[in-house]
Parts: sequence; structure tokens; C-alpha cells
Amino acid sequence: MPKPQGNCFKNISPSIRHDKITRMYRFSLLLSVSVFLLGACANIPSATQAPAAAQPSGTVLFQDDFAQPTTGWDRFMVSEGIMDYDSGGYRILVNDLETNFWATPRRNFQDVRIEVDTGKLAGPDENRIGVICRYGGANYYFFIITSDGFFGVGLFKDGAAALLGQSELLSSSNINKGLAVNHLRADCVGDTLTFYINGFRAAQVKDAALTSGDVGMLAGTFGTPGVDIVFDNFVVLQP
Repeated sequence: MPKPQGNCFKNISPSIRHDKITRMYRFSLLLSVSVFLLGACANIPSATQAPAAAQPSGTVLFQDDFAQPTTGWDRFMVSEGIMDYDSGGYRILVNDLETNFWATPRRNFQDVRIEVDTGKLAGPDENRIGVICRYGGANYYFFIITSDGFFGVGLFKDGAAALLGQSELLSSSNINKGLAVNHLRADCVGDTLTFYINGFRAAQVKDAALTSGDVGMLAGTFGTPGVDIVFDNFVVLQP
């Protein structure tokens, strides 16, 4: 698949992560996916970096309030969308259909507790907003909500994505809809993946496919472009 000819601006970080989802419907267990880079201005960082050593429970392993645009997150702007620091937060705008953008700070962890505040700036409520863990070049676990009140936990591996422990995205009254802010927490501990939404546990599943990798944030579209999401107060803790 050809690379879009977007303009990379100064200090773009090493890789641009983007996957094209072919119909990630709420009522679909398996998600057919083709993956491609959205334009590369440098090389992808090494996947062989050793995971950070385990610390006492509650230790902050990484945190970012995005006040300074120098902490290693992806920075790019193309016709398909934007990922960049923006007004003290981190913005992901997705202009393409059935598409996810994700960004990571280029770290390597095993067990983590990820927390972040997120809100919709503009675009459809039928969207994808979430965090990822154990990202390793092409594979990762995802924890997502939609601005119209649905959630899911899943695995993206070997070019295909699947929900875990559920056959469809499920509704939750704990999701703040529309433009409201949501606080997301994802625990990736051993083979147990737990998703919390605004302090309430939404899902817990088991999967042993991935054991370590990077952490990050994700936003995506279904059938309507223009999903515009902001993230803030990203924290990674030792569970």
C-alpha cells in the first residue's frame, strides 16, 4: 500500500503508527486489519530494548502532562490526521475512515498500570479513544471507549485485531458521553488485563500473547472522519 505524501514537520519522532481497520463494528468479534506506515522520517526504534526492572508497587515509572513538547511522543501532520503536543495536552486527529492512530513514548515495560484523562474536542461520538500496552512494533493490547458510551478490550497481533472476553463492544453507563472528560485506567499484569472507566471496573480478561512492550494512547474512526481527541496527565505506575 503506498505511503501518503504528507509533510513531516521539524522534530518528528522516529515512527508513525497507524492502522487501517476494515469495519471495526461494535458487533464484530474479529477485525480484519491491514497495517501500513503513514510516512517515515526516521527509523523505528529497536524492539530489543530490555524491559524496565520491576519497582515497588505504586512507583511512578513514567508520567507526562505534555507541558513540554520534548518527551518523545510522535509528532506528525498529514492529510489523514495529526498527532502532536497541543496546548498542554496531546492531540490525535483522525481524518481517514476506519482508521486508528496511536502514539507511544518509546519505553519498554512488563507489568504496568496506565492512567490518562481524555476528552473529545470535535467529531463524531462514534469513535475510538483509549490506551495501549505491550506494544512491540506491530502488536499490542488495546483498551478503548467511544464517546457514545461503548467500551472494549482487545489484542492487535499479526495484522489482525480481536476483542477479548466479549463478542462486541459493550455499553457502559460509567462513560461520560460527548465532549465530557473520561479517566481511563488499564492494568496489564501478567496474563490479566483489567480496564477501569472513571474509577469503575469495566472488564477483566486473561491473555498471554504479549508479555512486555511500550505504552501509549490511541484514537480512531468508524464510518465518519474528523475524530479529534485530547489526552492529558498520562501516568504509568508499577502495579
